Amino acid sequence: MQYDVKTPDEYMDKLDPDWRRRTLEELRALIKSAAPRLEEGINYKMLSYSDARGAVFHLNAQKSYVSLYVGDADKIDTDGTLLAGLSVGKGCIRFSKSVNPADTGIAAFIERTVALRDQGEDIGC
Repeated sequence: MQYDVKTPDEYMDKLDPDWRRRTLEELRALIKSAAPRLEEGINYKMLSYSDARGAVFHLNAQKSYVSLYVGDADKIDTDGTLLAGLSVGKGCIRFSKSVNPADTGIAAFIERTVALRDQGEDIGC
């Protein structure tokens, strides 16, 4: 869902206190831990995490899942082990109600994304 908000706090305040909010908060904490230098903001009506070169991650709560957007997941997880068991599109990782991020490889994926970005690797679409 898209919310017409200006700040990350406003975005979070719009969410219902359900599994989507908990999942989004967990992913948000993983990103902030792995890349504290990234600036959290709102871009495309979603939470975004960016630096001077542009956005690295976007987070959005949909009706049936929470989305973590990255450039090209295959460039980051080349053998598919970090995202095994998750619903993955080219640049989107979807977390449904039944998926607990802590039980997946998403923390390692986020850390790898940040490391590749810091090395100047192309992780975009």
